Amino acid sequence: MVNCLHSINEAKSEGKSELIPTIKFRHCCLLRNQRCIAAYLYVSFFQRQETNWTEDGRVMLEWFNQYKKSLATFMRSLGGEEGLDITQDMKPPKSLYIEVRCLKDHGEFEIDDGTIILLKKNSQHFLPRWKCEQLIRQGVLEHIMS
Repeated sequence: MVNCLHSINEAKSEGKSELIPTIKFRHCCLLRNQRCIAAYLYVSFFQRQETNWTEDGRVMLEWFNQYKKSLATFMRSLGGEEGLDITQDMKPPKSLYIEVRCLKDHGEFEIDDGTIILLKKNSQHFLPRWKCEQLIRQGVLEHIMS
């Protein structure tokens, strides 16, 4: 606006009052162009942001899927045939062995050292936690809290 007033005052002082409407029109065009450029930059910025978020999201999703596969492979490599679910307990267990009670007849159960244990209803055993977890979830064993 300052430039416009300066141009109008200059035209008045030089006696060229017929140029004032042209100066005002030019100033309005410059302001309009300025608003259009600002709007374009605003929209363009947010489209780029959205594209970056989409690309970042895709990269993050690919990374997370690869992480899940690696974690599953690692957990299968631990703890024998069934593997070991390291994501189950957020707090580390106080002991690696737990006392369990058999809720129903299950038959023979072999632990890592080759010992075979007969799981009969109401029998109690002191077994490795990771070997018992699946049987506890199946309802064969019950963890005895003492």
